[in-house]
Amino acid sequence: MHASTSAVKPRTKPRPLARTGSRYAHYRKYMVLYLISLPGIFFFLVFKYVPLFGSIMAFKDYNVFAGMWKSEWVGFAHFKRMFEYPDFGRILMNTIAIGGYTLLFAFPIPIVLALLMNELRGRLFKRFVQTAVYLPHFLSWVVVAGIVIGILSPTNGLMNQLLNHFGVDSIYFMGEESYVRSIIVGSGVWRDAGWSTIIYLAAMAGINPDLYEAAQLDGANRWRQTRSITIPALLPTITVLFLLQIGQFLDLGFERVYVFLNPLNGGRGDILDTYIYDVGLIQGQYSYTTAIGLFKSLIGLALIMGANALSKKTTGEGLY
Repeated sequence: MHASTSAVKPRTKPRPLARTGSRYAHYRKYMVLYLISLPGIFFFLVFKYVPLFGSIMAFKDYNVFAGMWKSEWVGFAHFKRMFEYPDFGRILMNTIAIGGYTLLFAFPIPIVLALLMNELRGRLFKRFVQTAVYLPHFLSWVVVAGIVIGILSPTNGLMNQLLNHFGVDSIYFMGEESYVRSIIVGSGVWRDAGWSTIIYLAAMAGINPDLYEAAQLDGANRWRQTRSITIPALLPTITVLFLLQIGQFLDLGFERVYVFLNPLNGGRGDILDTYIYDVGLIQGQYSYTTAIGLFKSLIGLALIMGANALSKKTTGEGLY
């Protein structure tokens, strides 16, 4: 009893987490990483945070000669005008529809494509496939639109030639409203699906190969290994990217949609970004379009915060 009590040592006070010298050594050790991150920090400061001060234009009647700060305050007049505009509901529904189709089709396709590419065993063939699916990402939307419009041409387009071969009359795809959303979403999938697989392939490369070897010893085939090992390992990455995609639900991009629009299909193709371009840049109504942009940003913020809270409760994964 006496020996056991004498062996107990008194507790010592915990050391401070960091001292000035240790902090300096830490910064000195990772100085290169901090220097590499400076361009990215500078980019976000200049192009993301500084423009936030311009949101005040949404509450003013901006005058070019008076400047942003001396322009007259109008409160929520521009927001009221936005909701009273007769075509605003149609434009908003177009944006939601295209964003929903993008989330439904364009988000899971890179996951499936990455899983298929991960099963390729020939190194040269795998590199060829990766290069082939990455290349469209480096094409501008103007080039992509030219290719798509050429394929869908009613006179000599490949699609209509196939339809004519089977006895179907030519269809003017770019002249009918019912096809424009499918064309926009489909062209986006073709252009960016391969590029989006990079993150998933990198996550697969970090999976411990011992897990696959143990599964093989237990008699699991490739599909069973993918379902029990690969997909669960990808779930954190999928969750984060899905939350980021939800945050950009209404931010479809002006150039992606505008290149496919014409007077015949604009009824179901106009989105908030194209409307901002027409009213803001062409007609010079800067305060009004700033209000529309602020409305779109607030909706995206609400969506990403709500989706993140739901994801934290259900899966335990989230952005923050």
